[in-house]
Amino acid sequence: MTGAAAVPIYQVSMFDQPGLDQPGEFDYARSGNPTRKSLEGVLAKLDEGAGAFAFGSGMAALSTVLMLFSAGDHLVVTDDCYGGTYRVLTKVFSRFGLKATFVDTSDPDAVKAAFRPNTKGLLVETVSNPFLRRTDVTAMSILARTYGALLIVDNTFLSPYLSRPLTEGADIVIHSATKYLGGHSDVVAGAVVVRTPELAKEVYFLQNAVGAVLGPQDCFLLQRGIKTLQVRMERQVRTAGALVRWLGTRPEIREVFYPGTGAVVSFRLAHDAMAATFVESLRLPLLGVSLGAVESIITVPARHSHASVPAAERERRGITDSLIRFSVGLEDVEDLQADLANALGRSFREAA
Repeated sequence: MTGAAAVPIYQVSMFDQPGLDQPGEFDYARSGNPTRKSLEGVLAKLDEGAGAFAFGSGMAALSTVLMLFSAGDHLVVTDDCYGGTYRVLTKVFSRFGLKATFVDTSDPDAVKAAFRPNTKGLLVETVSNPFLRRTDVTAMSILARTYGALLIVDNTFLSPYLSRPLTEGADIVIHSATKYLGGHSDVVAGAVVVRTPELAKEVYFLQNAVGAVLGPQDCFLLQRGIKTLQVRMERQVRTAGALVRWLGTRPEIREVFYPGTGAVVSFRLAHDAMAATFVESLRLPLLGVSLGAVESIITVPARHSHASVPAAERERRGITDSLIRFSVGLEDVEDLQADLANALGRSFREAA
């Protein structure tokens, strides 16, 4: 014991074994690493799971979970989902015979109607992306159990601080840990947490076999970020709530979307033509594809997070240039409000 305040970074690819018939706990870093083991233990405790697994990205985490299924299996999936989820299901796993039906999972009746005899999985987002619709995890777990399907929940937008789907009946929880768990725009990572030891064995087998593991330096950064999850989320949620109330009074905005908690707000500008001037006039938020960081981040889903979704599908969902997704950071609420007011006013005047 060294008394170190942080877990060391074990920057190694292999581990010397005690003997030919005496294998050690670690042998090859893809199969296990002490830094990753420490992080995965923290992730399991956060989500109250039987096991947790760290991956190189949120999409690596999701893709590995999808490998639990076989050709001919069918999934019911949140319609208003992240563009990368839509892409990997329709452009990659569809080539291997995995089928998906996209429905509004905030409507249990619509979900029930989408089940087929070969439905093996229900993949939902606790808060959908980008319209921030809430899905009742408990209701989904009842449906999944009834039809013998795995319930997989992407909890990226709420994090384990605001929601723990495994305690509501989910079988698997996925996080893009790049977002709130990391929280500082300095690491790309994914996490999978499972409810049972049996699922833990299956996911570990896939993690090791496919190999999309998180490296030790990124494990260190992610574990460091998690240490401030509570204080960051409390501040960001409070600021988001204040901005939601203020945005609802602005004539430049047609609609505000907010699930009642969390630190992401979406809103629709009065005109599509406002988008370019609006984002270019902002000074505090970053413009880009991510969320959940200490910095506020503005995303135009049609150009960023959902650009991979075909144009006709984006149009059907209402994902146009007027739709803005705002990930609230740690900046002072009055400063954010003043910056938004200036950008909204300027873009509205120029579009008129």
